This record gives sequence, C-alpha cells and structure tokens, in this order.
Amino acid sequence: MAPNNGLDGPRLPAASGKAKSLVIFLHGYGADGHDLIGLGNEWQRALPDTEFVSPHAPEPLPQSPSGRQWWDLNVRSDAERWAGLNRSGPGLDAFITAELERTGLPAGKLALVGFSQGTMMALHVGLRRPQALAGIIGYSGILAGAEHLKGEIKSRPPVFLAHGTMDQVIPVDALVSSVEALAENEVPRSWHVAHGMAHGIDRTGLSLGAEFLQKRLS
Repeated sequence: MAPNNGLDGPRLPAASGKAKSLVIFLHGYGADGHDLIGLGNEWQRALPDTEFVSPHAPEPLPQSPSGRQWWDLNVRSDAERWAGLNRSGPGLDAFITAELERTGLPAGKLALVGFSQGTMMALHVGLRRPQALAGIIGYSGILAGAEHLKGEIKSRPPVFLAHGTMDQVIPVDALVSSVEALAENEVPRSWHVAHGMAHGIDRTGLSLGAEFLQKRLS
C-alpha cells in the first residue's frame, strides 16, 4: 500500500474481516513499524473488529539505517524533545486524518498506542486533535512539553500509561509527572507501574492495554 503523507508500515487486518475500529502503533527510537505490529496479534482475540497499522517513523537512524526515529536524540533534553515533536507531529497528524478518511471511521473509533519516543508522539498529537480519539496508550514514555499543553489542548481522550520501576532510559518518575500534567488538564487517565521491569512492556501492561482498548473501541 502506498504511504499516506510519507508514513506507512506493516498492517494487520481485522480478524473478523470487517474493521470497525483502528489502532495505530507508534514505535520507539531506533526501531521501526515491525517492532510493535506483533501486539496486534496479541490483541486480536480481544479486538476482532480492529485493524492495526504500525507506520515507520519518518527519519532513518544515522548510526543504523535499518532503524527509524521520530526525531534525533543527541543531548536528550526537554528542548530537543519539544523541537522534535513539533517537527514530526504534523506528519503523524496528517497520517491519522488520512487513515480516518481511508477507513471511513470516526475519530472515536481510532486509538493510538505508543512506546517510548512513540508515546511522546501519541500524547503530543492525540491531545491536540480537535475531535477526540477513542484513547491513547503510552508505554515507557513521557508527556513531553507538558508546560505547553494548557494552551494547546483541543480534546481529552482517555489515556492509559504504563512504566517499569527499573527503567533506566526514561525513569519511572516520568509516569508521575505525566499523570500530574494530565490531571491538571482534566484528561481522563489510568496507569500501571510494573515493579522490577526495565524499558519495555510487561504482560500485565499488555492485558490492561487490551482491556482499555476493548472498552474504548467497543
């Protein structure tokens, strides 16, 4: 399938044969769309009427051309994150719009699921779309640029966040600050802390994610 607005990646059709909802996966730094599409296989039993797509991030990883990035990470500062989100955000926003047009689905039948850098993208774009999406799931990430959200938020889809206590890439404190910022902006939120887990997704987080999507996409 030809890319939409420069983004595309592996797809998984609805198990039932007729898609009534859509989940867009947003992978982390250095991976690509293939990294998360397998979650669709995990969730198909719970979400038989859901189609899944996992676009590759727009930029090649300089150190490893097979990997992709939503933006480059050099100093890993708040300013770098904010600049990167504003650079890649419009492309993802356009991709979401194109997917809704392609499927004929309303915004309330589309959910975003991100990991790490992909979580930052999901929260940044999803909370700024005028029509609320069904929901946003963020694994091992952070609501970057939280200080800007109050003046830019346009919708308040429910958000589920999950994070490991032993995450050395994005410390678990990021979950706390993200939940606090969502609360300040009156965004419905729930979360899961995976004790002893590093930068990843645990089985409980996957199960809770499936339950979240079932509720939001049914």
